[in-house]
Amino acid sequence: MAAHHKEKHSIDNIGWLRAAVLGANDGIVSTTSLILGVASSHATHNSILVAGVSALVAGAMSMATGEYVSVQSQADTEAAALETERIEIQENPKGENRELTGIYVERGLEAPLAKEVATKLMDHDALGAHARDELGITNAMSAKPLQAALASALSFAVGAALPLLVVVVVPQEQLIPVIVVASLVFLAILGGLAAKVGGANIKNGVLRVTFWSALSMAVAAGVGTLLGSTA
Repeated sequence: MAAHHKEKHSIDNIGWLRAAVLGANDGIVSTTSLILGVASSHATHNSILVAGVSALVAGAMSMATGEYVSVQSQADTEAAALETERIEIQENPKGENRELTGIYVERGLEAPLAKEVATKLMDHDALGAHARDELGITNAMSAKPLQAALASALSFAVGAALPLLVVVVVPQEQLIPVIVVASLVFLAILGGLAAKVGGANIKNGVLRVTFWSALSMAVAAGVGTLLGSTA
């Protein structure tokens, strides 16, 4: 008997990848921007470090909370839709069979074959068939609130730790240019890695993340300079 072949696609990674990339990217950009704003206002090295650590802690908690609430809302919506579908299958199995048959006909199957497929799938797992083909809910794409929250918090903390490390090891008089270059390098690597894992164009991923991150840092540094000069 031939061994069962299971393909691995890039889209299988999209759930955790989205949360991890968003968290790490935000950790680097927001912490670096805050550090640049504070440093540009001529604050002391200790004040810059305290601001960066505070940004790491607050940002990680905020990312986890926001991601959990968002994904849990999606999970609640999916659960409600599945419960409604379960009741409909129980109360009107023939109607649900016709509905599933119609979906397969729209996808290109001849009506007799579509009806046979719908009947076989409903006999095997009626709710699973309707969840997948009518509602678009699959195990790979379903909402996982805790996983998303933890991925966001941890990745944000890791991302934020990178510019903080620069603050610790680089003298204050060299801090601004070094942290800008280091953060953009970190972000370029992150953007390229995310694109590679996701199967997207690496060059576009790198350019996109570095451009918008550089813009954010420039705005933060400008605000810090302005406020520092008027203080």
